[in-house]
Amino acid sequence: MSGAAVTGGKGRLLSDTLAAARAEGRSALIAYLPAGFPTVDGGIAAIKAVFEGGADVVEVGLPHSDPVLDGPVIQTADDIALRGGVKIADVMRTVREAYEATGKPVLVMTYWNPIDRYGVERFTAELADAGGAGCILPDLPVQESALWREHAEKHGLATVFVVAPSSKDARLAEITAAGSGFVYAASLMGVTGTRASVGAQAQDLVQRTRATTELPVCVGLGVSNAAQAAEVAGFADGVIVGSAFVKRMLDAPDEAAGLDAVRTLAGELAQGVRGA
Repeated sequence: MSGAAVTGGKGRLLSDTLAAARAEGRSALIAYLPAGFPTVDGGIAAIKAVFEGGADVVEVGLPHSDPVLDGPVIQTADDIALRGGVKIADVMRTVREAYEATGKPVLVMTYWNPIDRYGVERFTAELADAGGAGCILPDLPVQESALWREHAEKHGLATVFVVAPSSKDARLAEITAAGSGFVYAASLMGVTGTRASVGAQAQDLVQRTRATTELPVCVGLGVSNAAQAAEVAGFADGVIVGSAFVKRMLDAPDEAAGLDAVRTLAGELAQGVRGA
């Protein structure tokens, strides 16, 4: 199962969705929004809105008090969610309601510490029960991931690892062999956030990653508009957008305007990936 499509559970839905986009000759659009932002209900509504706008997959962020890989926009949203009292139960509810409303793949993106404290077996069982497709684990070293992968595979959950431009080819092979669902290629070194340019570094990383795996390779960090989405869609299997969605919510005068804004952005980005 490792380094391949997930064969059971909702991880299969993720693999099928990415395969369907490829069959249409396009990249998939993957959106990120944190749970509990601006509220738990508001976060669920925002996820439904980006699906309505044209996202194929959504990553639900599990807010963390020390999000070392996230830039100021997502840190701000996480802080709002945490001050609102968001708990792992709220993350699971967000996944459940988003999946049940849309039937589309919903992943959780989280740092390892909250899962470790909560319990791997409990977390994977609850995520699968909620209809979750898997987890993106940006700070879990592959060599320490056996326990997680054992339980994820048991519940049909994809395990998505992150590769970076600094990853050497041998390391890429090690990471991709352990993963499932897709590979998250960080387009550049540094934290999340919008960028003026996504650049050639990402294309080189995608090419090197593809040499090690049959898994789809999806690019995140820095994409914020349709033109950048089209650029990345020209060489990647998926385009991941997070900070741009969160910024639209933060900048909106009220929640209704925020929902309209993220729905509109999803539509623009969906056109971008289809026009590549």
